[in-house]
Amino acid sequence: MLGITKGISTWSTQKNNVERLMDNSAYTSAHPDDTLVLAGPPRFSDVDLSDNTTSAWKTLLAIGMLQTFQISSQKPTQPMQAIGSGRAFFVSGKSMTTWRIGRLLTNGRNLLRVLYHNAVSGGVQVNMFDDPVVPTDGGSSSTLFFCNLDSELFYVPFGLGVLFKDKTSQALGSFFVELAMISTYTIGFTSGQNMVLEDVGGMCDRLMPFYTSTILQNETHVPRSTMDTVIGFSDNFSETQVLGGDNDWLTGFGD
Repeated sequence: MLGITKGISTWSTQKNNVERLMDNSAYTSAHPDDTLVLAGPPRFSDVDLSDNTTSAWKTLLAIGMLQTFQISSQKPTQPMQAIGSGRAFFVSGKSMTTWRIGRLLTNGRNLLRVLYHNAVSGGVQVNMFDDPVVPTDGGSSSTLFFCNLDSELFYVPFGLGVLFKDKTSQALGSFFVELAMISTYTIGFTSGQNMVLEDVGGMCDRLMPFYTSTILQNETHVPRSTMDTVIGFSDNFSETQVLGGDNDWLTGFGD
């Protein structure tokens, strides 16, 4: 079996993987199929998790038909020097996070309407704004398509939950985009294309990590341990079999 390169002393390019064994990477890696994006309240503390079950997540609405999702955080860092020293040091400020979402335009809620699920579910009468976000004289179906970033609605922040899991339904990580605000909305189409996409971009205050394993465990699946055993992964390998001298290679984490 392959071993693990944990440092220079265990480096073997043909005999080892680096950091962790990768024989099970096909079902332990993140994939867009196993990623979920949800819209909800502006702060994660407002998500109702009181009973710690899937029903408690009703404050969050899953966003479908997503084609792209990108988020980027930048932390302003300034190099400094002091008189009398040739060494540099650094001062750093608050991170700035931007995000962008692309989604198929289809029948039902459009992207702006989905993102403002929190405002609508909270009872905001979107047809009462001075600068309308929906037609003021339309029927109920007219409230499914939001536009006009000048509307007062878009001064209200919202939140986005992002969850990652692998093919064995184990949580890989999750974060909540807090206090998100929209800065751009784009919809475009050209002759001959087979779809129309909406694109929304904005900024947020921070990315708040949260724990989701108790939610994902409700899904029935073949246990990760069973799949690992089929390819020879088990907990009883000796340290001499795992180059590097530790047994944390099953999960891939450790010092």
